Order: sequence, then C-alpha cells, then structure tokens
Amino acid sequence: MNKIKKLKLHGFNNLTKTLSFNIYNVCYTRNKKDQLSYTKSINETYNSTKLISILRDVSDIIGAKILNIAQQDYEPMGTSVTMMISEQVNKHSDPQTLVAHLDKSHLTVHTYPESHPDLGVCTFRTDIDVSTCGDVPPLKALNYLIECFESDIAIVDYRIRGFTRDTKGEKHFIDHKINSIQDFLSIAIKKRYNIMDINVIPENIFHSKMLLKEIIISNYLFDGNTSELSDNEYQQIKKYLEQEMLEIYQGKNC
Repeated sequence: MNKIKKLKLHGFNNLTKTLSFNIYNVCYTRNKKDQLSYTKSINETYNSTKLISILRDVSDIIGAKILNIAQQDYEPMGTSVTMMISEQVNKHSDPQTLVAHLDKSHLTVHTYPESHPDLGVCTFRTDIDVSTCGDVPPLKALNYLIECFESDIAIVDYRIRGFTRDTKGEKHFIDHKINSIQDFLSIAIKKRYNIMDINVIPENIFHSKMLLKEIIISNYLFDGNTSELSDNEYQQIKKYLEQEMLEIYQGKNC
C-alpha cells in the first residue's frame, strides 16, 4: 500500500478528497415470506446505531474528530447517518484553520434494501461518502469499508478537488501519489475480486468496479440450506445471482 507523503504547505491544506462507495450485497429468497424476513433482518442489522458505530470506526481510522451526528431510520426500510468531522485537534491547532474544515468534512451512509418483483433475488445497496478537507486521508478507510459490508460488488470513486500551495507559492492539485484505487487495496481483497478501472488521471478522478470472483450458493440463500434443492433449482438460482451481480457490475441489463 502506498504511503501518503505530506507537502510543506503555505497555510492549511485546501484540497477536498472524496471517497465514495456503492456497495451491493445480493441474496436469494425462495418465497415472499423469506423476502420480507430478509428485508427486516437487513434493516435490523444495519440500523442507525450499527451504522454510527461503523462511521465512528472510519473516523478513528482516518484520524478525524467527530463534531456532529445526524441519524434517521426510515419506514418501511432504509437508514441514513451523517457525521460532520474535522482534523484531530492538538495543542498546535489554529482555531481558524479548524473552523475552515468544519463544513467541508463529513461521513455519510445511506442504505437501500430492494427486491426483484418476480424472481427471488434481493439486493441491499449501501452508499457511503467519506469527504475530507486538509490532511485527513479518506483512502485509509477503503479496505475497512469493503470488508465491513462483506461486499459482493463495490463501485468505488475517489476524486480530489481544488488546489493547495506549498511554501514557495506553487499550486498542488494533488498531495499524494496515486495511479489507481487498487494501489490502496489490500492483497487479500484484490485476490477475491475482479477489478476494472476507469481513471481520468489528469483530472484526479479514479473509478474502480469490483465483483466477487467466487459465488458459493449457500452463502446467498436466505436460509442457507441447499440440501433441498434439485440440480435444476441449484443451477437456476446460481444463474439468477450471477446475472444480478453482473448487471450491477456492468451497469446495464444483460
């Protein structure tokens, strides 16, 4: 993993760095009852209390201070959590510099459980934004969030906006080396996923799409029981799951 080196700056760091995720988890339910039970379990597992705990971990990982938390559990489904963050305070902090970061650094997460109207496929989507200003590095949270949500598909964007100046007055539109989001992924994660990049490096825009390589059907059945499935049922369910995941990964209906 690449280390982020600090520049010697004139004033504080004006760069805004945003790491955004669409994370998807897919499940197969055999009937309407299981479908409703799955949706209920997702809402209970990833309620606002759980998501706040995850974002607190993210804040610790990137070295930020939490200033404010807003949360909302929706009916019948879905949750939103937003945190305002700043750089960690220390005795050398300039209060005015700290204030400059308050409205530009935040963590947000929104959940979207949904299901196919005819087939048994259910998809749980989590949208996450880790947006920071200054020296707080959002890429440090990359591996944690992918692992935390046990992602089947992850669509990840990283963008750097604005510029900052060094002590000589020269503008810097990026303050660390990066060729791809993959530079910051763990070896274990890269082994588990097929990954495709679409990067606009001159504009400091980086985009990676990740699809889990191996589908173990028992992990995707809501009750986890494959013993009652015929060979035809097993293959049909596998086809449904693979199509759902491939369509999300490619961003189009197959």
